[in-house]
Amino acid sequence: MNDAVPEPELADREPDLTEEDPSAPAPLDVPRTPTGNAEVDAQLQRLADADHLATDGHLQVYEDVHQGLRDALTALDARPGPPAPPSSYHQSRS
Repeated sequence: MNDAVPEPELADREPDLTEEDPSAPAPLDVPRTPTGNAEVDAQLQRLADADHLATDGHLQVYEDVHQGLRDALTALDARPGPPAPPSSYHQSRS
């Protein structure tokens, strides 16, 4: 018994748009290695959206990802702990 998956017929395959239209966006196929942090991994996966956009659409994706990564880093700094003293708190010097 052969467990190999049969190759789809040529007619069943999705056309490679770059072969039909060389000016169509082509995936960059940049590898994205999971980090183990769900928020960061979601932002890295969002980069794949740029693969299907023309170059002028990449900026919005990159800005979204950049903001998402900044938010994830900021969340790491917001560690639970005792509240900070009010800003009007002044320690007297004697």
